[in-house]
Amino acid sequence: MARKFHSRVTRFLGQGCSSQFFMTWISPASSFGSRELLGVESLFRAHPKGCLVIVSRTMDSRRGRKILKPVTDLGFKVLAATPDLAQLLRRTPAEAWFDELRKGNKDPGEIPLAQNLSNLIRLAVLYRYGGVYLDTDFIILKDISPLRNCIGAQSIDSVSGNWTRLNNAAMVFDRHHPLLRKFMQEFALTFDGSKWGHNGPYLVSRVVERVESRVGYRGRFSVMPPMAFYPVGWTHIGSLFGSPRSKGDARWVEAKIAQLSEATYGVHLWNKQSRGLRIEEGSVMARLIADNCVNCERIYSS
Repeated sequence: MARKFHSRVTRFLGQGCSSQFFMTWISPASSFGSRELLGVESLFRAHPKGCLVIVSRTMDSRRGRKILKPVTDLGFKVLAATPDLAQLLRRTPAEAWFDELRKGNKDPGEIPLAQNLSNLIRLAVLYRYGGVYLDTDFIILKDISPLRNCIGAQSIDSVSGNWTRLNNAAMVFDRHHPLLRKFMQEFALTFDGSKWGHNGPYLVSRVVERVESRVGYRGRFSVMPPMAFYPVGWTHIGSLFGSPRSKGDARWVEAKIAQLSEATYGVHLWNKQSRGLRIEEGSVMARLIADNCVNCERIYSS
C-alpha cells in the first residue's frame, strides 16, 4: 500500500476537492476515538466539499475504514493512506537524512521515532501537494480555505505583541512553498530525537525567526495570532470542558463562545492534557461541538 501512496493521493485529490486537508495518525486505529471523529466532522461541517487525507499506516486498514464509516457514509471524502516515506521525501532536503536513518547511521533518539517522523511527514505532504495540515485534536469552527501560506502563533509577548512561539499543529501552504523546504532542511540538519518539540514547534519557531525578514521569504507567508488556532493554552484547556456552576460561569461561557466564533478558525484541544477530561453539558466544548458536528450523538461520550 505504501508504494501506491502518491498515485492514491493524487487520484483522490483529483476528484473536485474545494480544499485539501491532511492529518497524520501514528497510534493504533483503535485509539482513533469519538473525539477525533468529532474533529473530522467539524472539518467537513465547515468544508463539505473538501477532501481529507489521513496519512497513517494503522488507519489504512479494514478497522480504520470501519472507524471512518460514519463520515464516509455521509458522502464526505476521506482517504487513509500508508505513506511511502522514501517517495514522499524524494528531491527534498530531508531525502539524504532519511536514507541515512534507514541505513542505521542516524540516532533516532529516545522519543518514539514515529512521533518525530510525523513532524516531517506533515511538512512533506504540504510541500508535495499543498493545502492545510491539521492535528487530529482540532475542532474547526469556520472555513479555512481563504487562508494562504500561514502558520499559527501559539503565544505572543503581552507588551510588544510579537509572537514568542509558533506551532506546527496547523499550517496552510501552497505546494513547493520555500518555507516548507526550509523547515525540512532544518529538520535534516538539526534533528535531535531526544528533545521534545525540537523537531516540531521549536523547529518552525527558530526557522521563521531567522528568515521572516529575508528576501525570498518576506511577504510570502504570514503568522496568524493565537486566537486563530490556539485561543486557549494547554495549561487552561480544562476551562472549556466544565459545566457552568453559577450565573457568572454561564456569562463567561457565552462570552467565550462569542469570542471564538468571531476570531477563531479552529480550537486546538491539546489532547495530551485534555484527553482524560469529560465534555460536560453546557460547557464551551459541548456548545462548540453541537454547533459544528454532523453526527452529534457522541458529544458527551468523547
